[in-house]
Formats: sequence, structure tokens, C-alpha cells
Amino acid sequence: MRVFGNQELDKAIGWLSSLPEGAAVSHRVLPDSGVIVVEVKQALRAQDFDALAFSADNWIETHGYLQGLVIHVREFPGWENFGSFLRHVRFVRNHHREVKRIAFAADSKLASLAPEIAGLFIQAEVKSFGYDELDIAITWAARPAAQRAASPQSASN
Repeated sequence: MRVFGNQELDKAIGWLSSLPEGAAVSHRVLPDSGVIVVEVKQALRAQDFDALAFSADNWIETHGYLQGLVIHVREFPGWENFGSFLRHVRFVRNHHREVKRIAFAADSKLASLAPEIAGLFIQAEVKSFGYDELDIAITWAARPAAQRAASPQSASN
């Protein structure tokens, strides 16, 4: 948000024109696995969480829960403003009980801390992967807990 005086109309229009267009966050539902993959490109905005909540809510209403959520981001860009941060908190609060597992496919240090931090606030199982390990993260997020427990690799996952 930025405030301009009445005499600064041209400056205000120029500033608005310089803002990035399109979604800062895009997402896609993988219907075969019940996983939503979230691609983060810019600072998180409130409307991006609204769109994500719409997709997640539609899936949850039909299927009862979301198998996984995969966040794919090179570096965490932060939030566009405080309202965006609050919308993020609301999204987590309203959905964390309906998501079985969350994977971070990212190269940031924050993503490597995510499992420990998230465990304090949410019920989902959380795991970090490298940014280039998106396919592995999706496979992990899509795999039901019973299959992981029976797998010999589950001890290291």
C-alpha cells in the first residue's frame, strides 16, 4: 500500500503500473493423488490465498481431506503486506486439519526448518525437499501413511 497526494496522480498511476501482474502464487490440483502443488513466484498476496482456499475447499468438500500440499519456491519471498500475512494465517487455521501432509520443495533455510516449526501448529506431517526435487516431494505427499509405514524406506523418510 502506498499513499499519494492529490497532485501526485501521475506518480500514483506510474507506481500502480509497475506492480507485477498475474498471480504471485499459482497452484494446480493433481486429481489422481489428491495433492495441490503451489508455485510461489513473488511476495504472497491475499487474493492468492483466496484462490488456493477455493480449490482446496472444493476438493475437501468432495473427498473429505486433501492428501498433500506441496509448496515449490526457490526462496521464500515474504508477504505483499500485513493483510496478506493475516490471510495466510487464516488459510492455515482453516485447512490444517484436512491436509494429511505438506512438502516444501525449496532451497531456502526457512524450508529446512519448516517441519519443526509446523509441528507446533498443524496436524499434517511436514517434510522438506530441495527445490529440484519437486517430483519426489509430490510422490511423498501423495503416498498414504499406511504405505509409507510398510515401506522399508519409511525409516529414512
